[in-house]
Amino acid sequence: MQTRKQFLKNVCTIAAGASWLSVDGLSGFAMPAPKKSIYFDFHCHPGWSMAEHTFANNAETMLPQTVSDMKEGHLTSGFLALVADAPLIKPGPKGIIITRKYSPGEGWTEYKRQIQRVKEVFAQVSVPFSTDLNDLSTKNNGPIAYLAVEGGDFLDDQVGRIEEAYQDGVRSIQLVHYAPNNLGDLQTAEATFNGLSPFGKDVVKRMNELGMAIDVAHASFQTAKDVANLTKAPIILSHSILQMDADRPIALRAISKEHAKVVADTGGVIGAWPSGFNKSFDEYVDNIKRLVDVVGIDHVGIGTDMAANFKPVLTNYTQYPQVAEALKSKGLTSEEVDKIMGENAKVVLGKIAKSRTKKM
Repeated sequence: MQTRKQFLKNVCTIAAGASWLSVDGLSGFAMPAPKKSIYFDFHCHPGWSMAEHTFANNAETMLPQTVSDMKEGHLTSGFLALVADAPLIKPGPKGIIITRKYSPGEGWTEYKRQIQRVKEVFAQVSVPFSTDLNDLSTKNNGPIAYLAVEGGDFLDDQVGRIEEAYQDGVRSIQLVHYAPNNLGDLQTAEATFNGLSPFGKDVVKRMNELGMAIDVAHASFQTAKDVANLTKAPIILSHSILQMDADRPIALRAISKEHAKVVADTGGVIGAWPSGFNKSFDEYVDNIKRLVDVVGIDHVGIGTDMAANFKPVLTNYTQYPQVAEALKSKGLTSEEVDKIMGENAKVVLGKIAKSRTKKM
């Protein structure tokens, strides 16, 4: 029987005489580095205070941990949303309560206050903002943010303010939120315009010209259809989920299969929403798969609503890799999971950017 010493001696002898075992030869057999995936969040509010229902007074102390969580969860980027109607709404026992309406010019003043605040505090935690929708790449070191506004209330009937917001760095506007505004009808209030208003149509056209992402989250089915029929670029629905039982929490915010298909048919993407509508994290993953079954793998992403969500089943950015692994465990391929986690975002944002026609 060959001793261990004899075995090692024989191996060394063979290696010494085999040119293909040289360093140069071994380089051809090197394992490729694992592919780094894009992780994107279509809708988030880091630094937001649910109690204050505004950007938190202590955001500077909150954000370092949030940014650390983003890095641990390998978040590449996301839409960081200001909330245009924040002074008009407050959480109630059964949902959001509308407290009043804006007076003329008040919405724009609030928008300017929020955007200055968010830029100040994010500069302190070294999270850069990007203004290029083609910039979504794994080459970035840590998370970068795109600015969005939830609700077009801040425009105050002035289309020209979209260009001012664009100059501020805003790259997505969600047309409606909870407080009824003059752009179109929302899911959670009585219809006023039977869809998109004339002003809302002007807003869609101008956003198309500028290459901004039009977000139809919170919009009624008819409003979404009107936007889809008018837009020259794909649209997004940043955070929602397919309808299930009518008595589920915040069921009014869920969408029908037909609603989802309207968004997908523009080439757009729906951010699967991990709110308390889902009974568990596992059910949330199942609901992502349901969306895929309805609209196809190319039209589903993730929209967390972090940290302003209702009883979320995904509570921390460190859970992002868990979403990916859970989807794989339920039968999706690595390529399909990569699409949901961020590749679809990269594609749709690139198409929106390329559709721009207006020069600044």
